[in-house]
Amino acid sequence: MGKTGVITVSVVDDDRMLIEGLAAWLAEVPDVRLIGRATTVPELLRTEREPADVVLLDLLLGDRSDPVANVRRLAGLGRKVLVVSVVTSGDMARQMIGAGAGGYLTKDHDLPALVAKLREVAGEELAISPELALGWLADRDGDRPVLSPQERAVLLAYASGMTLAAAARSAGVQPGTAKNYLERVKDKYRKAGRPTYTKLELADRVREDGLAT
Repeated sequence: MGKTGVITVSVVDDDRMLIEGLAAWLAEVPDVRLIGRATTVPELLRTEREPADVVLLDLLLGDRSDPVANVRRLAGLGRKVLVVSVVTSGDMARQMIGAGAGGYLTKDHDLPALVAKLREVAGEELAISPELALGWLADRDGDRPVLSPQERAVLLAYASGMTLAAAARSAGVQPGTAKNYLERVKDKYRKAGRPTYTKLELADRVREDGLAT
């Protein structure tokens, strides 16, 4: 979120009617501003004047690009991503979150629901369509906690051998924030029945859960 408290959004979608409708509606939302639009990820990265706080990314684009690759490319640049799709699949949502997206919302929701999820992603919360949430929790491995993209980024950097300060720089956050993320990761593993206290144990969890792949 910007210093002004306004969440800036760029959208990647080839549905012009949807984008125009979204732009018109967001004009009435004081804390969310649409600043970029494109039909593909490369076009967005080429034309965006400044990185938006959140990228609203359609799952299936007209260029037939790989959704996982799209999310990974954006997440690799430190971008927060909310994927939207007509595909109501918990497995697809897990793939997108695993690739680095901050959330997954099905397109059968109204615009107020979309804005609510944008706010969650901007606030570094994990945002999932309500109807997929129960299936998400029921289907995933019970002892493998779900980490937000920010938690995962700090964990991977720190567990790779970096100092806390270096891991924070790598993830683009302050050291205090990075420390909070690591504490949240440890707490999630504790609640999953896999207590994790040390840097070595964090590295073990990264290896055991295939988080670095």
